[in-house]
Amino acid sequence: MTPRIEREKAVVRLMIRLYCRHHLGQQEPSPEYAALADYACQRLDRCRFGAQKPTCRRCPIHCYAPARREQIRRVMRWAGPRMLFYAPLESLRHLLRR
Repeated sequence: MTPRIEREKAVVRLMIRLYCRHHLGQQEPSPEYAALADYACQRLDRCRFGAQKPTCRRCPIHCYAPARREQIRRVMRWAGPRMLFYAPLESLRHLLRR
C-alpha cells in the first residue's frame, strides 16, 4: 500500500480510539469498534482511487455498507474536531491532504 493509504488507516484508527476513550469511556475499543476499524482499513486497501484518494467526505463513491457508514460518520463527527487537541500534527496533515 501507498504511504498515503497507511496514514489514512492510522487516522481512522486514532479517531476510533479517541471516540471510544473519551466519548464512550472505554480504555480500549470494544470488539464492535475494533471491527469497524478493521472494516475501514479493508475499505482503504480496496479504494479504487489509491494514492489519489480524496477524504471520505469528498469521495464520490460510498464504499461502506449503510450501517457501517453511519457508524463511522458518527465517530468522525465526534473525533474530527477533537483531533486538533489530541493529535494536532496528524490532524493538520489530514486537513491539508484534502
